[in-house]
Amino acid sequence: MVKNIFICLIFLCLFISSEASAKEIIVLTVNGVINPPHAEYTVKGIHKAHEKNAEAVIIQLDTPGGLDTSMRIIIKEILNSQVPVIVYVSPKGARAASAGAFITLASHIAAMAPGTNIGAAHPVAIGEKMDKTMVEKITNDAVAYIKSIARQKGRNIEWAEQAVIKSISSTETEALKLGVIDLIADDLNSLIKNVNGMKVNTVRGEVILNTKSANINRIEMNFRERLLNFISDPNIAYILLMIGIYGIIFELSNPGAILPGIIGAISLILAFYSLQTLPINYAAGGLILLGVILFILELKFPSHGVLTLGGIICFILGSIMLFDTANPLFKLSLSVIIPVSIITALFFGVLLRLAYKAHKRKPITGVEGLIGLRGIAKTDIDKRYGMVMVHGELWQAISDDAIKKDEEIIVEEVRGLTLKVRKAY
Repeated sequence: MVKNIFICLIFLCLFISSEASAKEIIVLTVNGVINPPHAEYTVKGIHKAHEKNAEAVIIQLDTPGGLDTSMRIIIKEILNSQVPVIVYVSPKGARAASAGAFITLASHIAAMAPGTNIGAAHPVAIGEKMDKTMVEKITNDAVAYIKSIARQKGRNIEWAEQAVIKSISSTETEALKLGVIDLIADDLNSLIKNVNGMKVNTVRGEVILNTKSANINRIEMNFRERLLNFISDPNIAYILLMIGIYGIIFELSNPGAILPGIIGAISLILAFYSLQTLPINYAAGGLILLGVILFILELKFPSHGVLTLGGIICFILGSIMLFDTANPLFKLSLSVIIPVSIITALFFGVLLRLAYKAHKRKPITGVEGLIGLRGIAKTDIDKRYGMVMVHGELWQAISDDAIKKDEEIIVEEVRGLTLKVRKAY
């Protein structure tokens, strides 16, 4: 009996020990443009893997490309990682284009799901016009960088070079055949099963992956990273900029409203964060500002719509030109520009109409407010003297025509403390 209990305890200790020693696989998801929030998220994930002494890091990648600086931050972290980093282009239909191709080639193990593609890595300038010499410099720099990565990871150097120079792209089967990637996996579980036992070289030396019993720890972006990633979209940045402008203008025209000013200030701060990573055309920004100024001038100095029309033209042209780049990832969509321009025109059009109506409205206070009011003659009225009751007040009155007592009158003019009236018909 004692012997059986002792054996059970031994097995229990071995089970607990095996569970405690089971390592983790950190899974990160990079979906969208490679930008500063994605770079920060990836770096933090790899650092987390180091802290936990994880078996591997898997980056599930689906990207059309992105910023060179953010891409290099991610690649630098992968190349200097002590934990093996697996880049898995997935799910089906995903791509690792442009910056994504660089990141995939830099991984310790590169894998793709069926129905995916990789390549088209020619650099596209953002934020500046480049002459032929500058284009060649940037292209040559990108070629040297991707060849260095491919050579270090034992991948197809010629394909990597052509991906930059000629923007070639390959399917998952072509990439495997050409030695661009290491394997094709249907899903994450299949990938983890296939990489078990594979040898990779990290900065700490050769590592044999043991993923068979590893636990999957999927780390998602936190709220801050999701928010920054969301507002880094050019269309979102543009909308935030417009909301900020509306809020500030409304607050300045209605001091003390507070809420529009707060919303406008927050929107402008978020827009400025996003715009710092985007290729802004300052001439276009000037056109948008000029359009807003023309709208405001229309409120102050009505021009029967001429200033408003000029403001709309400046606004649309500035919006189209706002992001100075040939890269479609950082272009404003016309489906955003047109509605925002229409809303802006309507916004200032409504303000213009309200201001015009207020300007034309008959005064309802002071002596001017008496003109047009009806009253009752309290005495006979002639050109020299009379008394009327208007708006509950007794006034001296005169009239070009004779008016009898108790007849209804209408005020035509105010002369000091005397009203000029006429008989109401």
